[in-house]
Amino acid sequence: MNRLERIGWILAAVLVCLLGIPWFLWGNAATAFGLPLWLWWHVGWLALCSVLFWTFAQRAWGVGIEPNRPQPRSRSPRSDGRADGRGDRR
Repeated sequence: MNRLERIGWILAAVLVCLLGIPWFLWGNAATAFGLPLWLWWHVGWLALCSVLFWTFAQRAWGVGIEPNRPQPRSRSPRSDGRADGRGDRR
């Protein structure tokens, strides 16, 4: 992972933390579809966090922990696709 991408993930994490509390909606009694706006804010925030975390887990898991991690070639636990050392698939 290059430095620019690492900085981007740090900024995304800081942004998500800053947006976690909708300070600007405190004291606002407006509603939409029967629920207060601050609740809709949290629904959107949680959706954003879910997408961001999924993307992070797919692209950058281990950032700062595994600096020179090789990219996996397949999704199987072993590169030859065998489940155990004897070649038997179970």
